[in-house]
Amino acid sequence: MHLLTQGRERAKLVNEVILTMRFAVAGGTLGRKDRFIPYVFLLPAVVGLLMFEVLPFFMAISESTTPASLLTGVRHFAGLAVYRVLLTDPDFIHSILVTLLWAVIVNPIQVTISLVLALAVFKKGIGNSVFRILYFLPVGSSLAVTSIIWGVILDPNGGLANGLLGAFGIHSQPFLTSPHQALWSIVLLASWTGCGYWMVFFLAGLNDIDPALYEAASIDGAGTTGKIFYVTIPMLMRMIAFVFVSDTVSNFLMFAPLEILTKGGPNGSTDFLVYYAYSHAFSMNQMAIGQAASVILLIIVMGFVAVELRLMRAETGD
Repeated sequence: MHLLTQGRERAKLVNEVILTMRFAVAGGTLGRKDRFIPYVFLLPAVVGLLMFEVLPFFMAISESTTPASLLTGVRHFAGLAVYRVLLTDPDFIHSILVTLLWAVIVNPIQVTISLVLALAVFKKGIGNSVFRILYFLPVGSSLAVTSIIWGVILDPNGGLANGLLGAFGIHSQPFLTSPHQALWSIVLLASWTGCGYWMVFFLAGLNDIDPALYEAASIDGAGTTGKIFYVTIPMLMRMIAFVFVSDTVSNFLMFAPLEILTKGGPNGSTDFLVYYAYSHAFSMNQMAIGQAASVILLIIVMGFVAVELRLMRAETGD
């Protein structure tokens, strides 16, 4: 699942490199004999994207429309029959609703916290450098290891979180074992892991803002809050759009905490589409159902990304 996220990021990078190389070729900075060289360097990345991203997508479509017989293993064309079965499955509909709720909650939270952290540690100084390192440390751990650690912290029987709550006279909480708290617990885990990562992108964006804009704002009488809302955020809109889109794809493919901590429960409260597809394909041996769910998940992700890009373009005027 993490490979798909990495593929999206590689695709963006490849696209930017291609545009740069085209500009260089058009501008005459490369000789005619050397114009093919950039594309030779891009060829391995393009081949990788085709093999690990494009080809699996079409294979998923093929296997979801030509399921194999459980008795003979022979494939037969079933058209959209598998998709019709999915759309009449209450568990699948519930999984879609949970996934959409997850995306609506976690993406704005992570982007907002990441931006706030970047603003807090942007100024140079030893103290801010230390905090940058501390905020980024969770990124260095794999999501599987992080999930295990948070499973211990949120253990309802003697976990660190309940120990701290008990010190303030608050009753123990079920966290991951509660249908009402499990989703929020995963939001906490994902934010702790992801916010430091996206903070780095915002720091890069802040470094590109011309200090003269802040000086002009000061002359106009703008305070700290005014500078943030009238200078910083407008100048970061492109970076905010990039982070929002990348974070959306990453969170839609969140898998490790579900498999390690909740198994999609309790009562389906964390049964995201990605886990629904995995469990049906590999636990229930319903590969066609799993592939069809994966295709629908990708369509939903593309829809979310398209809407976000449309909104961000309206804000930036592109």
